[in-house]
Amino acid sequence: MEEDLIKRLEAAVTRLEGISSNGGGVILSRGGDFSAGGVGTDVAAAASDPSILAYDDLISQCVGRALGAAEKIGGPVLDVTKIVAEAFATQKDLLVKIKQSQKPDMAGLAGFLKPLSEVTMKADAMTGGKRSDFFNHLKAASDSLSALAWIAFTGKDCGMSMPIAHVEESWQMAEFYNNKVLVEYRNKDADHVEWAKALKELYLPGLRDYVKSHYPLGPVWNASGKPASAPAKGPPGAPAPPPAPSASLFSSESSKPSSSSNQKGMSAVFQQLSSGSVTSGLRKVTDDMKTKNRADRSGAVSAVEKETRSSKPAFSKTGPPKLELQMGRKWAVENQIGKKDLVISDCDAKQSVYVFGCKDSVLQIQGKVNNITIDKCTKMGVVFTDVVAAFEIVNCTNVEVQCQGSAPTVSVDNTTGCQLYLSKDSLETAITTAKSSEINVMVPGTDGDWVEHALPQQYNHLFTEGKFETTPVSHSGA
Repeated sequence: MEEDLIKRLEAAVTRLEGISSNGGGVILSRGGDFSAGGVGTDVAAAASDPSILAYDDLISQCVGRALGAAEKIGGPVLDVTKIVAEAFATQKDLLVKIKQSQKPDMAGLAGFLKPLSEVTMKADAMTGGKRSDFFNHLKAASDSLSALAWIAFTGKDCGMSMPIAHVEESWQMAEFYNNKVLVEYRNKDADHVEWAKALKELYLPGLRDYVKSHYPLGPVWNASGKPASAPAKGPPGAPAPPPAPSASLFSSESSKPSSSSNQKGMSAVFQQLSSGSVTSGLRKVTDDMKTKNRADRSGAVSAVEKETRSSKPAFSKTGPPKLELQMGRKWAVENQIGKKDLVISDCDAKQSVYVFGCKDSVLQIQGKVNNITIDKCTKMGVVFTDVVAAFEIVNCTNVEVQCQGSAPTVSVDNTTGCQLYLSKDSLETAITTAKSSEINVMVPGTDGDWVEHALPQQYNHLFTEGKFETTPVSHSGA
């Protein structure tokens, strides 16, 4: 480690000598004020800070491992991993600037962090559109970048968790998709498994331990530094963007017809109906034109009509989407369709969560709650931390549940397709099933991989010694 530090310091000195030989005139006065060439000294000093050197190690080791695995896969996986590497490199540049800059206000902070936001938006864009075969890879990488927002922590009143907790919480949503990659490619392709493991270790323990060691209370700004500035938006003297349209342009008055003109139009319609001018040109329906008398129509339902009727989706949206706390005791999540970023963060152990009628969505529950129930949901994913009483799954199809903490009981009733992920702290969970099929439980293995266990859905009932003994059916291959 000492040899690496010496090499980095020698490289910094070499860069400074190059600046001086080019006429930069690096001169430092006793008071600490920099001359025109002092900017290079300031940047080099910040870049050689131990925290920045440690961040370089994080990039070279953890990000480098993820890139190495992605290069073996190629395609969109490599593209999104390069964006992850770009995001980490961008954050390093921001950390260097923070050591030279004064702490800005909230508006200035948003502009200061804009380069990082633009990189994360590039990753989000890759998850849109038609879903590819690598959607889980793209979603895991894209969601993981929210962990880099720890750099925006400005204090306990800023609305964010502490930096260490923020990194851990941000990874939880990404881990939902990362686990899908591990399960899908566990016995198919070791390169994909290596990529998923490398992505996780980049954040846990990688980024988390880095923040814990150097910035547990957030970034440290330089009170005597220069004001933090946003990236340049254009050449000096460029004209300002045009002002936003006035509110009157979007006002409802201009788009709505006046009541008088509306009444006049309806009055004219009724007058025409009463006078018969509208119906005078209509043809009369004769007996042979009536459906009951037509020879080409019979009571039998054609195969095309059957197919059309059966092709209608079984799921129907019965009400408006809802995510709200009712009476301070119950979180209601209803009729959410295609929402992958549902989050309940402000909850406590006295509250319950009821999820109803949702489809193709993902809900993350951050914190301990009393009870969680999923009812009549399709392709629903739920990630939760701790539950006091029980987690219940009722009348659902193809749901995935991940427990990151502990849960005394998990109940599955009248459900087809359930993938349950248990953490090391929840291996003693009691699982109850009734009228359900395709129930698989994933538990962590000794080597860090998930081990899948299928719960039985067929049983033998044998009357022995005056009572029935029930045992699960076991199948053995030839």
